[in-house]
Amino acid sequence: MSSELTALMCHNTWQLVPSPNDCNIVGCKWVFQIKRHVDGSVDRFKARLVAKGFNQRPGLDYKETFSHVVKPVTTHTILTLAVMQVYMKQPPGFKSPEKPDHVCCLTKAIYGLKQAPRAWYSALKQALLEFGFINAKSDSSLFVFHDGSILVYCLVYVDDLILTGNNSTFVASIIDQLGTKILHQRLGVPTFFPRC
Repeated sequence: MSSELTALMCHNTWQLVPSPNDCNIVGCKWVFQIKRHVDGSVDRFKARLVAKGFNQRPGLDYKETFSHVVKPVTTHTILTLAVMQVYMKQPPGFKSPEKPDHVCCLTKAIYGLKQAPRAWYSALKQALLEFGFINAKSDSSLFVFHDGSILVYCLVYVDDLILTGNNSTFVASIIDQLGTKILHQRLGVPTFFPRC
C-alpha cells in the first residue's frame, strides 16, 4: 500500500484541502491482487487505491465517460477534469495526522473514477502520436508506426498494451520512451491477452 500511495503522491494526484460543504465527496478503498509469473508462482502482492466512482453524480462530478470514438476529445478530457472538480476522502489507513478533516482534491484521474479510462486513453494516445504512431481509423485501439522498413503495432485493451513489430530493438526503444510519459510495467512476451 505504501508503494502505491508513494506513486500517487509522486505524480501529484491530489492536494489535501478543507472539505467543501457544497460538493459530493467520493470515497476510496484499497483493492488487493496477487500478480503471478507465467508459471503461476507468486510474483508480488499488489495494492491499488481506487475511487468509489459509483458515488459520482452525472453533471456534478463528471460529464462524459470513456468512448473509443475519438473526437476532438483529448483536450476536452483534461479540461473536464479541471471543470468537474472531484474530491475524495483520504485513503484508509493513511490519513494526514496534521489535516485529518481535509479531503483529497484530485488533480488527475485515479482508478475507479468514471472518467479515468477515458483520461488514461487520451494520455496514452497523445504519447503514441508524439512518438509517430498513427491511430487506425478502423479500430481506435490499434496504433501503427511505420518508418521506412520499420513497422510497429500497439494494441490497447483498457490499460494493457501489446507492442510488436519487425524490429525488436526499435520496439524496446519505444517501450523505454513510453516509460518517460506513462508509468508502466514490462511483463515480457504475452502468453495471455484479454479477449484473445
